[in-house]
Amino acid sequence: MGDILVTGGSGFLGSHLCDALLARDQGVLCVDNFFTGPKRNIKHLLSRPNFELMRHDITLPLHVEVDAIYNLACPASPVHYQHDPIQTTKTNVLGAINMLGLAKRLNVRILQASTSEVYGDPEVHPQTEEYWGRVNPIGPRSCYDEGKRCAETLFFDYHRQSDLDIKVMRIFNTYGPRMNPDDGRVVSNFVVQALRGESLTIYGDGSQTRSFCYVDDLIAGMLALMDSPAGFTGPVNIGNPFECSMIELAERILRLVGSKSKLEFRPLPQDDPLQRCPDISLAKKQLDWQPKVQLEDGLKETIAWFRRTLDA
Repeated sequence: MGDILVTGGSGFLGSHLCDALLARDQGVLCVDNFFTGPKRNIKHLLSRPNFELMRHDITLPLHVEVDAIYNLACPASPVHYQHDPIQTTKTNVLGAINMLGLAKRLNVRILQASTSEVYGDPEVHPQTEEYWGRVNPIGPRSCYDEGKRCAETLFFDYHRQSDLDIKVMRIFNTYGPRMNPDDGRVVSNFVVQALRGESLTIYGDGSQTRSFCYVDDLIAGMLALMDSPAGFTGPVNIGNPFECSMIELAERILRLVGSKSKLEFRPLPQDDPLQRCPDISLAKKQLDWQPKVQLEDGLKETIAWFRRTLDA
């Protein structure tokens, strides 16, 4: 395979994907508007001969020649995607239309980074790909949730109508080095607060659960999906089925950091899901994929990275 386009390539996940593709000796065209993905994430790649960086917003058409497309562009944390909700919806919907149009013109395979947010605040647990979800279409999170749902609709309509070769993955909570320190996600919040000796902010009573997948495992799942036979479109859940409550996560991080920070409880935001856990039987069967990194080990790597970043 020749050059690969990665939209959102300087973001948290995108930059790790660029690393992985370059490690396979593939050429990478990284496209980003640097809204949430800082340039420092890909600074170490700028001197690589098979890496190219382009500043571009995918809500505008893109005219390039590539052999495959990974569409990752979109703010993914509530703090960022609620900052400009209209732009978030545009990035999801117009961005998908532009990237699908490009894939159709070039007749190349395209992968959509969708999200577990398409399940909303689920009534089914754990969530399988067959579950249609329970999403509030007019709430403060819907710019992201409904934007991603609409992007999935577009991908499958392009597949049915134009026989486009698509792959759709639903990403569950992912963590690891290069997370934005101020992105408002729970792992980065807790780690930064613990390192600074501040109280750890817990929303609700802390009994709500999430399943946390280390970034290396997530990228391995993404590559496995892109490499899978043409007949398998997904959607497929990629995440770690190990479930952890917010209080348990806070206590683990405090122990690993060696912090004496206290826990501070605040009201739960609107439409915040109480449980989120992937059923990954489809990924195991079709992609021979499952996560390998234990939460403890992943948190140690993440804490070490944040320590270095905050010191710098």
